Amino acid sequence: MSGNLFIISAPSGAGKTSLVRALLNFDTHIDLSVSYTTRDPRAGELDGKDYHFVSRETFLAMAKRGEFLESAEVYGNLYGTSQTWISREIAKGRDILLEIDWQGAAQIRRLFPECISIFILPPSREALEQRLKGRGKDNDTVIANRMAAVRDDVAHIAEFNYVIINDSLNDALHELNAVVLSARLRCTRQLSRHQALINQLQKPE
Repeated sequence: MSGNLFIISAPSGAGKTSLVRALLNFDTHIDLSVSYTTRDPRAGELDGKDYHFVSRETFLAMAKRGEFLESAEVYGNLYGTSQTWISREIAKGRDILLEIDWQGAAQIRRLFPECISIFILPPSREALEQRLKGRGKDNDTVIANRMAAVRDDVAHIAEFNYVIINDSLNDALHELNAVVLSARLRCTRQLSRHQALINQLQKPE
């Protein structure tokens, strides 16, 4: 039985990364796909855990060889998802989660139309700006660029299956977990997972 593929997208600063981290700590049956990127590591980020950090030349060579399921350029940096790893893990029955932008999500849907996509919103524009400033990771110019990109990000919200407003991390986690559980309980999944039980119950007396 194959696993589920989940996509989570959001405007920068909406709390997507914190929400994903909370879900992974809560649910041991789902794995995060570690993307490749050309951007420099931020403080505390580890190669192979947060991202695979590679040079632009290496990234472009990998893309030319067709190694990425999806790739995109965001704020001048390249990001890509390993097609080989995703396909292998799903075939093994593992649920996989992709934390990507709307551009990457659109590419994934074309190749995996059965994927489950979730868009995370902040409670307000003001809260989003406060979160970006509160991270202390970006200068004013970068923050202004991220805020300017919000309108374009949100314009693609209707392309997603689910929308979660991340006002309270705990509430958002419960809602995200509900989406994950509902995907696992779909009839097609349950028929595959419990075929022996179904056959037993259908046996004539």
